[in-house]
Amino acid sequence: MAVRVQREDFDVGAEIAAVTTGGADVGAVVTFTGRVRGDEGGVAAMTLEHYPGMTEAELSRIEAEAQSRWPLQASLIVHRVGELKPGDNIVLVVTASAHRQAAFEAADFLMDYLKTRAPFWKKETDASGNTVWVEVREEADERAMRRWS
Repeated sequence: MAVRVQREDFDVGAEIAAVTTGGADVGAVVTFTGRVRGDEGGVAAMTLEHYPGMTEAELSRIEAEAQSRWPLQASLIVHRVGELKPGDNIVLVVTASAHRQAAFEAADFLMDYLKTRAPFWKKETDASGNTVWVEVREEADERAMRRWS
């Protein structure tokens, strides 16, 4: 079980290999990789900020909750901070379990949490240099998180 908050990019394949090495009892591995999208709004950059120490502790807490809800052999959350450009990786969630349902549900739970509750602050910059702080945009994201209550 691991949580990392970092500025540098990550190698998805290497991270999956590290999580599953030696896991002969792992029958299912689910991964989610979030990337900066250069959408119709013309996002030129996204800056993610956090409080070091507090953020890692909170992500470790939610990862431990996933471990208590589902029979996971391993899990990993890697979240980047700093300025990112369209196409850059933002987040990686990996869950490993003996069976697929637990791996899928745990990954879904972790991503719903990261999307709505994780202590990160996101600022988008457009091509003209205008910036805006990003709020949870979709009621669907909040509704998805509530289903785990």
